[in-house]
Amino acid sequence: MKQRLTAGVLCLCLLLSLSGCVDDRQGVPNPGGQSTSSEPAGSTEPGSVQAEQSTAIAAPPSVPLGVITHGAPDESTKSGFAPLPATHYDAPDPENSRGLSTAKKEHSHGPASAGKAHHTVVSFQDTFDRYGALTLDRTSGRKVLYLTFDCGWEYENLTAKILDILREKQVPAAFFCTGDHIRRQPDLIARMLREGHIVGNHSDTHPSFPTLSRAQMAGEIEGVENELRTGFGYCAKYFRFPAGEYSDNALDLVQSLGYCSVFWSVAWQDWDVTKTQGAAKAKQTILDRLHPGAVILLHAVSKDNAAALGDVIDEARAQGYVFSPLSAYSPPVFANDS
Repeated sequence: MKQRLTAGVLCLCLLLSLSGCVDDRQGVPNPGGQSTSSEPAGSTEPGSVQAEQSTAIAAPPSVPLGVITHGAPDESTKSGFAPLPATHYDAPDPENSRGLSTAKKEHSHGPASAGKAHHTVVSFQDTFDRYGALTLDRTSGRKVLYLTFDCGWEYENLTAKILDILREKQVPAAFFCTGDHIRRQPDLIARMLREGHIVGNHSDTHPSFPTLSRAQMAGEIEGVENELRTGFGYCAKYFRFPAGEYSDNALDLVQSLGYCSVFWSVAWQDWDVTKTQGAAKAKQTILDRLHPGAVILLHAVSKDNAAALGDVIDEARAQGYVFSPLSAYSPPVFANDS
């Protein structure tokens, strides 16, 4: 009897030990809360966690968001990284069985005043926290700024001029690109990567996400991700909704794919190339709206932005602000209680 009891205890201990070591590449998070990379000869950016398996189904909401992955160094490629294998996302809960709201919401922001974010921005972040989304950094405790650009097409070679300024000033930025822009401008995308910037996901065809099914949303994100993975050996899981249009259902879908949704708390009317207002106007408008933890949205087609950017950077630094990459942001962790 004693021998049978001892054997039973040993078997139970073995089963318990195995239950804590399930490989998360089969969709189960490991005990450390980080996903395991299976990228061949690839690596992740310093400070980020290991990326999920390249061909895995969508990661559960508990995995880290904003992972940056790249292939092995390879100077024979435009980006300097060896290609990564394409991925495929099966949209989790494709029928939206939880009944998450599909009502369209439009992101907006009131202008900052006296160096403080507008109350509407604070309210948005209250909602975004549980989805791992960002419009205002309330975690760093510093006068940090995140500089971001939306890119869908090129105008008068302005993106190259912006990159020249960023290189001169040693400022990191994130460029949210559509699939069409990536396909049309491979040299420009490669330069962004070689100079240390983040290339984020702005969807393949720039649709209004609240009008799409969960499978269609996953397909839009997958399209851009695979352009970057196979063409540039790179993937950064940061997403910006086209036109800032989203829904609770869309926020949940983006999060479930391991992406951090990035909105903004500083912006101005800079997207219409026929309505330039001059560098001085751009500079003053941006500087007046700065506040700690700000996410700055600029459009790379604006001549005013390109002309004012260097001065904006210098003045912001003189006011004690620090420009940080999005990868420095750590979103609050919320349990998935859906």
